[in-house]
Amino acid sequence: MSEARTQAGQIALVALFVTALTTAQLTASKLLSFGLPVELPVTGANIILPGAALAYALTFFASDCYSELYGRRAAQVMVNVGFVMNFVLLALVWSTILAPAANPDAASQYRAVLAPGTNIVLGSLLAYVVSQNWDVLVFHRIRDATGPSMLWLRNVASTATSQAIDTVLFVAVAFYLAPQVLGFGEPLPVPVILSLIVGQYLLKLLIALVDTPFVYAVVAFFGGSKIDERENAWAAD
Repeated sequence: MSEARTQAGQIALVALFVTALTTAQLTASKLLSFGLPVELPVTGANIILPGAALAYALTFFASDCYSELYGRRAAQVMVNVGFVMNFVLLALVWSTILAPAANPDAASQYRAVLAPGTNIVLGSLLAYVVSQNWDVLVFHRIRDATGPSMLWLRNVASTATSQAIDTVLFVAVAFYLAPQVLGFGEPLPVPVILSLIVGQYLLKLLIALVDTPFVYAVVAFFGGSKIDERENAWAAD
């Protein structure tokens, strides 16, 4: 495997991770509703999802690929860089909102659309720092126990558990707590909050199962794991 392909893999996965993360912050405030052929507890015959569900799920796909290819420490660096990028996004959005506007009416609409995104970013920040680090931790704990085999197990287990943590924290803060504290938008009713949690998690769990072959494909394309088998992934640097 050439050094160029290895570098391309690192850049591509970091780019996918940060792009999906920032896209999620800008699309989460739109709620999506999908009909189901059967009724489920809490959600009924419809599931309600934040618009960012797919984009945010891609961040876990990217981090699992990156973890397998380059190791726990490299993955945690990527996760922490993404965390800082949330603040960059928030600063850029609010600097634009507060800047003098040539068209006050358009500026008012712009603020109405993007200001509630602050709730999304704050909810995402808390959920992100907990769930992404949990994802990396569980992924490598399972890898330590099973060795380089059973990538499917660590991909599904790490993503399924971290997505559960992420979904509960994100929805509760972004759509219920932050609107009450900050005054941007209205907090959603508790039944809608519960429906959002269930609906979003079901989609994320489905993606965790479906994306496993793609994780294998990405890891194989970029030459397999670069983790030294003799290295203890949990040893101090």
